[in-house]
Amino acid sequence: MARARFVALALVTSFLSVAAGQLRPLPAAGLPGDLFNLGIASRLRTDRNTTAKASTDFGRMVRAAPEAVFHPRTPADIAELIRFSASSPAPFPVAPRGQGHSWRGQSLAPGGVVVDMRSMGRGHRAARINVSTAAGAEPYVDAGGEQLWVDVLSAALRHGLAPRVWTDYLRLTVGGTLSNAGIGGQAFRHGPQIANAHELDVITGTGEMVTCSRDKNSDLFFAALGGLGQFGVITRARIRLEPAPKRVRWVRLAYSDIAMFTKDQEFLISNQASEAGFNYVEGQVQLNRSFIEGPKPTPFFSTTDLSRLAGLASRTDSAAIYYIEGAMYYNEDATISVDQKMEALLDQLNFEPGFVFTKDVTYVQFLDRVREEESALRSAGVWEVPHPWLNLFIPRSRILDFDAGVFKGLLRGANPAGIILMYPMNKDRWDDRMTAMAPTADEDVFYAVSLLWSALSADDVEQLERANKSVLDLCAKTGMECKQYLPHHTSQEGWQQHFGAKWGKVAELKAKYDPQTILSRGHKIFPSRAAADGVATA
Repeated sequence: MARARFVALALVTSFLSVAAGQLRPLPAAGLPGDLFNLGIASRLRTDRNTTAKASTDFGRMVRAAPEAVFHPRTPADIAELIRFSASSPAPFPVAPRGQGHSWRGQSLAPGGVVVDMRSMGRGHRAARINVSTAAGAEPYVDAGGEQLWVDVLSAALRHGLAPRVWTDYLRLTVGGTLSNAGIGGQAFRHGPQIANAHELDVITGTGEMVTCSRDKNSDLFFAALGGLGQFGVITRARIRLEPAPKRVRWVRLAYSDIAMFTKDQEFLISNQASEAGFNYVEGQVQLNRSFIEGPKPTPFFSTTDLSRLAGLASRTDSAAIYYIEGAMYYNEDATISVDQKMEALLDQLNFEPGFVFTKDVTYVQFLDRVREEESALRSAGVWEVPHPWLNLFIPRSRILDFDAGVFKGLLRGANPAGIILMYPMNKDRWDDRMTAMAPTADEDVFYAVSLLWSALSADDVEQLERANKSVLDLCAKTGMECKQYLPHHTSQEGWQQHFGAKWGKVAELKAKYDPQTILSRGHKIFPSRAAADGVATA
């Protein structure tokens, strides 16, 4: 009987410890015990369900469990956590996680702490997004690094304003996209999102909270923008705004000739066309095999549209059909003029006659267009699958070689699930002082090529990984300088090649702002300090 009472007491005590985990979690074996004596300890979670959710990302290509997940209420909470790690005899990794939309484990913290950035926006979201419309000053929005761009859009639109540059998917965090660059169809005109940031609040790898801009603490400002989270956690960004349009004339133009396709894309992003041209320019590549196997209707193309496009692919014997995707912004009182502008612009292009596909939508519908595709993929059960993506920047002088080697070579006859994006940007809209990398070739235009694959089986994962490696090997073998966007490299040598002449500066700034190399180790750019010193780690 006494033994039974002891067991019952032990079970109750265990239960209370788990329940009390909401207030004081049980220490994790891989973290210093003193961490759980801090005032922020009640916001740490060490239960298996919580750590499991933070053990992978959107890509589902890598799994690595943290010891704990931190739910901060304020930036000061994050600073306290980082200071503790940085001053610990055995510093542990800390990785900020917004939506976890990386795909190679970049937002993971094996053996450390994942910071759930979205916790700061819960319950007081409005307080973390503030729009300024002071008379005589350029309007801007101050947004917490954890805020979703779709919520920033909603707040700005209440003032008739909007940021100038968007990623194609709005359910990403401000800090997440600014840590990479943030590209989309408006970047040819305004540069990436990082070129439109005026000021940042950053918590460095020493736990210091720093406000920085082009004129104040500028080395940290330029380092953090496109810095892959290596120098600090972005907790606030000041973003430039402009008057928001009400409607969008959205078109896709079909091409079977890659030379005509790229010629017209480059014309559309040139100064010659920009004033009276599209506000947004992107492009897609659809491999011929997809037509043979019967593509399904999309939110843009109907079954009839796809039948016509399949006929075009067959008739021209093209390995792929290429689409220019363009958008012209306007307000309701300018419907006639936008019709005239569109007609005049299309008259200057060389798309296949009759293959113009047009939609007229609201500005919000256009910016949030991927949400509809996401809903369809979720319904089909093919959203939460592995995503072995590969994003590359290719110099303009080699884009036809890339097409010949990849779309007409390596991928000819293939039909992987996913989409291929291909569109040019103007290099002079990028600030080379920022950490983000563009091709270093002395050319004024480069292309973004995104192979956005979805692996529907384990065999698909292996096959698509091999295809990605073949693409990278082709670029290396032919001397085609390419830079990975949202990069993944498995060795420091690979990262040194990625950063090129910037590597020395990157290493210097890392030593200054994260000397213990605790931030965002998932990228594997810098080894832990213990590993660098040759100390065995668990």
